[in-house]
Amino acid sequence: MKKIGINDIKGFRIGQTENAEAATGCTVILAEGDMAAGVDVRGGGPASRECELLRPFSTTPTIHALVLGGGSTFGLGATDGVLQYLEERGIGYDMGVTHIPLICQSDIFDLTVGDPMVRPDRAMGYQACVNAEKRNYRDGNYGAGCGATVGKYLGMDYSMKSGIGSAAVQAGDLQLGAIVAVNAIGDIYDPETGKMIAGLLTEDKKSFRSTEQVMYEMAENKNKGFVANTTIGAILTNAVFDKARLSKIASMTHNGYARCIRPVHTSLDGDTIYALSNGTVQADMDMVGTLAAQVMSMAIVTAVKSAVGAYGFPAYGDINP
Repeated sequence: MKKIGINDIKGFRIGQTENAEAATGCTVILAEGDMAAGVDVRGGGPASRECELLRPFSTTPTIHALVLGGGSTFGLGATDGVLQYLEERGIGYDMGVTHIPLICQSDIFDLTVGDPMVRPDRAMGYQACVNAEKRNYRDGNYGAGCGATVGKYLGMDYSMKSGIGSAAVQAGDLQLGAIVAVNAIGDIYDPETGKMIAGLLTEDKKSFRSTEQVMYEMAENKNKGFVANTTIGAILTNAVFDKARLSKIASMTHNGYARCIRPVHTSLDGDTIYALSNGTVQADMDMVGTLAAQVMSMAIVTAVKSAVGAYGFPAYGDINP
């Protein structure tokens, strides 16, 4: 097995755009052709669009694009630009009068970071597709990760800057990668060392304190934590699976979240993982799901370590110089 770049995975094009001043953006994953997709939502507050398409009993077996964005529910309009881009190119299901692309989207809440009135919109979604032609994906403060933060149980005053991250591997002909925008209420740990690498800051903002421990100490407090969080990610593979099996792979991939994020899957998060398949390589579902969890945890660590301090929030490099 060897590490590869996320843009090396066959069958996909990834593009992103962001408004750095307003601290929001979007990341678009386009299929070269159709792609099968599954999803598993574990958080209590997702902002999403067209996830019902991925139910095993829905009619359509494939979709044409996935959007990861900021802006919470206001940012779901970015899909309109992706629809325009694909329709102009005749991509989608042929309905006689036009082609209808099928697109899913999930968003993080980043409205408390930059300008809350600027959200991903049609223009931003379209531009991300244009940028996918150049495969401009980068880890860090880009795309859906532009306004991402973590460690928000006590509000924004003690949180840290995060971002979007990726990781990918190849074993024989099998390629598998992960992309994730890390915007958790909880803390982030490196599963290789067991050490916290980002999260809830101490009063002097020079080190960490455990969100879990703070939760336990506040057990009698009826004012729950900051309801403005979501970690959204996707697995990309050139292995061939249908959406039922991809939904199982997405479910297994949540183990990668659990290895890195504490707490995770709370009612204050909207944690969502998609699994995308666009290829012909034959592979065992359980092996791919197990590998996907590992690669997702690698991507989460990358998201944190690639972020740079911005908008008054310190990042990994500021706390760990």
